Formats: sequence, C-alpha cells, structure tokens
Amino acid sequence: MWRLLIDEGPAHWQMALDEALLVLKSREKIPNTIRLYVIKPSAVTIGYFQKISESVNLSYTREKRIPVVRRVTGGGAVLHDQDGEITYSVTVSSKDVPENVLESYKVICSGVIEALSIFGLQAEFVPVNDVLVRGKKISGSAQARRSEAVLQHGTLMYNTNLEILARALMVPKAKLVDHGVRSITERVTTISTSLGRKVDKDEVIESLKRGFEKALGITLEKGELTEEEIKLAKKLERKYISKEWNFRR
Repeated sequence: MWRLLIDEGPAHWQMALDEALLVLKSREKIPNTIRLYVIKPSAVTIGYFQKISESVNLSYTREKRIPVVRRVTGGGAVLHDQDGEITYSVTVSSKDVPENVLESYKVICSGVIEALSIFGLQAEFVPVNDVLVRGKKISGSAQARRSEAVLQHGTLMYNTNLEILARALMVPKAKLVDHGVRSITERVTTISTSLGRKVDKDEVIESLKRGFEKALGITLEKGELTEEEIKLAKKLERKYISKEWNFRR
C-alpha cells in the first residue's frame, strides 16, 4: 500500500514539500508516496544546475508576476500552468526502483504513459526523461537521490497555455534544431490538443492515480501529511523563497 496525496499550493511550498518527503524517506520515516498537485499560482521551476538568466525570460515573468523557483532536482525549466498542468512526484525507497537511473525513469514514467492510455493516447518514453505523444513532448521529469531514497517529479500538460510557456521559457536554438523544430510550441503538446477536446483537472488526476497503480503494480490509499512532514517542509520553504537559492547560478 502506497500513500496518495492530492493538493495545490505555491511553487516554493511544493518544492520544499517534495524535498522534505525525500529527506524523511531516506530516514525510513514515511511510506512510499505519490503526490499529484497543482502549482498555484502558475510558476516556473528550473533545474538545480540551470543558470536562471539562460533558462527563463525574467523580464516577462516579472511583468506577469510569475514566480520562478529552483528545484532540488535536475532537468530543464518548466511552466506549471495552474489551469492546465498537473505535477506528480514519486518518493520511494531506492530498492523499489531500478538502480540504473535511466531504467528508473522508464519505470516511473510508465505511470504517465498508462495515464495517457486511459485517454486513448499512445505515448512513448524517450530517454532520458521525456514522454511523447505523436512525437511531441507532453511530460518531462527530473530526479534527486538521497541515501536510500529516490524523488522523481514531473509534469503532465493537459491544457497548458503554450503561448505563455513559449514566452516564459528560453530554449537554446540548438536544442530546437536537434528536435527538428523552429519553436518550443512545435515541440510540445497537451492532452486537450491531442484529443481535440478540453480535458479537466479531475479527469487527469484520476487517470494518473490509475496509471501509476497499473504501471507500478501498487494500490494507492489517500492520506494526509504528518506533522513532521509539515514542520520540515516549512523549514525548507525558506530556502525556496530566497534569492540566494533561486539565483545561485
């Protein structure tokens, strides 16, 4: 039995909570946990190793008051649209996923692939950490590891405003060329776009729950945060609010 948490909140809190769960899982204090959450208000998160000025259009995000928060995980910049994207996170004992990083991505991302199949969409995992539908990215993921625990979190775009995404994020031209596209909007898609109908948040959350259960062979039981988790997340939250952390590169 794995725990399921469903919530919403600002980016700095969500990133602090994911790290708190990773820390506590590494101490074997919490069960394997899957979170399905909405980052609200909409925000941009960037990978631990990214340089913020090269990854985000800061003049645009400041103008539109879109928060930018650095993650503890790697990967690239992401727009979390409060009205069009669900973020998932899987915090698990390292013994419960393959030791090989690429294989662990594949296993965990299979939950997203199964979720998309519920909508009738055929998706594929493309290394290192992307899920594509009809050749376009619909989900990206990132990992962090600590002691005997693994955190993987990622996006599932169901109705993301791709114009805002294109203006908020800065993608190197060389990367677009590598993918055979001229703009980021040609590179990504959403569930709604792929289906030709508007999909709502509850549909996506339910599909992710069922998708992870099937892919990982688990049963999810809805739970609540413990006092210890909240206390540690509040302590870590100060880091994710700070300019020192978010602009460290």
